[in-house]
Amino acid sequence: MRYVEGAKRVFMDTGTRFPRKVIWSVALIKREAASANSSLGKLDPKIASAIGEASTEIMQGKHDSKVVVDVFQTGSGTGLNMNLNELIAERATELLRKNGRRSVAVHPNDHVNMGQSSNDVGPSAIRIAAVALCDAELAPSIEKASRSLSALSKRTAVVYKAGRTHLRDALPVTMGQEFASYADAFDHDLQLLRNAVNYSKELPMGGTAVGTGMNTDPRFGAIVIRGINSSTKLAFSEAKNKFRAMRLLSDLVALSSILNVIALDVYRLCQDLRLMFSGPFTGLAEIDIPTQEEVPGSSIMPGKTNPVTVEAAMLVSAQVMGLNQANQVAGMLGEFELSMGVPLVGYNVTTQITLLAEALRKLSSVVLDHVVPNSKKNRTYAETSPALITAISPAMGYDKASKVGKKLARGLSIRDALKQVGYSKREVDDLLDLRRLVNQATGK
Repeated sequence: MRYVEGAKRVFMDTGTRFPRKVIWSVALIKREAASANSSLGKLDPKIASAIGEASTEIMQGKHDSKVVVDVFQTGSGTGLNMNLNELIAERATELLRKNGRRSVAVHPNDHVNMGQSSNDVGPSAIRIAAVALCDAELAPSIEKASRSLSALSKRTAVVYKAGRTHLRDALPVTMGQEFASYADAFDHDLQLLRNAVNYSKELPMGGTAVGTGMNTDPRFGAIVIRGINSSTKLAFSEAKNKFRAMRLLSDLVALSSILNVIALDVYRLCQDLRLMFSGPFTGLAEIDIPTQEEVPGSSIMPGKTNPVTVEAAMLVSAQVMGLNQANQVAGMLGEFELSMGVPLVGYNVTTQITLLAEALRKLSSVVLDHVVPNSKKNRTYAETSPALITAISPAMGYDKASKVGKKLARGLSIRDALKQVGYSKREVDDLLDLRRLVNQATGK
């Protein structure tokens, strides 16, 4: 592979290789392009068939070791396109010769790249990869997380606990209310993701070098995309303006921004889980996560349990947020007819999607589905919070509430303080009815 050997000398050599789904997407384009060119009478059907078979093998991962160009290469993605062109041509030639056509040599440009340019293949491939991964991995993982949080919310609907603002005691809530807020957040995240994915489904195939479609049949792009849709069932479309889809990666930068929002929500959820799990004696200890005991928490402290899955998900969030920042910059690279950020944005977005999908799967199945609330401790916290004075002051008046507050400041529990200012046990129970207090806003 002549181009690839030269590319390895002049591109970076960081060892950073393209994700499997990006390779799959380029090979899918090559297979459907060969089929389109054959149907248009521009490519020998036997050569097209051999290209199709070779491309399918690459889609199946059989030749990944030969996709060797670095992600940090020419900004248009020509390196990846030519790596696949040469690999497919080499393999297609082998297949033809096995079938008795020894005199035929498949050419990487004349045959495999017919009707295409790196400038429309690269932007199309990274969009196909991102959309396919969102559909197959990320969207189902978000849905699973929302279901797990909703189920956990129902299991903890009557677990009363102290609310906290600024990490200080606040009015009581239920643990169920807290987890329901995250279920709602992920439901909204999923809708945002679907909107961004729909924008990314517009492909510039057929635009060739600069968007004009020079050197290809005007029907080519539509035929290729029909073939892609037949294989993926993902409803891609021809970009209404191929110039836009080639010179700008705004849709993928927007998708990355949504991935950043999802990462933020994952991080916040994990931060709350860590605090609730802190302890067992010197932290909050509001929940237990039995599955976290499967891995020793310390190499020196026997029996220590740490929130390992939760922390791993937080590292994923940090990485996704960092890659989003890189995408903001890479999305600005380029001028006039072409974006120069294609390889990096493609690598980053597919990595972000894969990381978030795995983090959400593990959080749901390993953590959320197994959370055990410490109901007694949570209720104790709720009933001893000085913030309860706010909730009961309308019933007892400002002056009495102030007296209770002063007694709490001296270390008395709110129950004892209320008794000292003249309330009976029954009256205290009525005042501190947590079920009524946590549902006041909803009227339940």
